[in-house]
Amino acid sequence: MMVNWKKKVYVAFSILLGILLSLLAHAGIEALYLGWADANNQVVTWYGGCSLHPFIQAAIFVLGAVGGFFLGLWWWRIVYIEKRHWHKNK
Repeated sequence: MMVNWKKKVYVAFSILLGILLSLLAHAGIEALYLGWADANNQVVTWYGGCSLHPFIQAAIFVLGAVGGFFLGLWWWRIVYIEKRHWHKNK
């Protein structure tokens, strides 16, 4: 019973990590886009304080959450099932 609860918390924190990393990716993509637009004298359309289209914003967020979910499952398997996190490959 404890392992099931522990796994849910582990995966939830992995999802949170994925979302936080998606925010960093969003900032980086937006900075690159604004730099490109400035260098090429392009007009930037703003969507509520953000220059990326809302679909792109949502896609980055969802990719971060889904990626965090699968990364959490993968790490759970490596750390708690296979117990390979302490072993060096020989």
